[in-house]
Amino acid sequence: MTLTTRRVLLLATALIGAVVGAWAAFLPVSFYDSFPGLGRIWISVDGPFNEHLVRDVGALYLGLAAASVAATFSRTHDAGRVVGVAWAVFGLPHLVYHLGELGSFGPVDAIGNVVTLGGSLLLGVLLMLPGRPARTREVAA
Repeated sequence: MTLTTRRVLLLATALIGAVVGAWAAFLPVSFYDSFPGLGRIWISVDGPFNEHLVRDVGALYLGLAAASVAATFSRTHDAGRVVGVAWAVFGLPHLVYHLGELGSFGPVDAIGNVVTLGGSLLLGVLLMLPGRPARTREVAA
């Protein structure tokens, strides 16, 4: 994977983390009542509102977003790979839990859950891939 490709993936994870994180951390009731938006409701079907839990999830996503942004400025692949580990470690149990809860949703929302949560997990896994060695310039003698 090239450093540019890794940076694009990091920016995608940063965007996911920033949107979900800011919404949950700063507008927890709105997040609970209407996530993911567009008339879909995925959070409130899972139990009663818990402001502490929703804000903590928002803070977690904001932390992942901040790590993703910071890693985009690294001149090596290592920071992005570490951030990929964090997204994957978060994403796998998150996806597994929601796979067990798909019966709470209609087909559109079930597919949406799998695609979005699987997609963020996939981004984490892709970020863990080794980087392509940097090319060195040969100086003509």
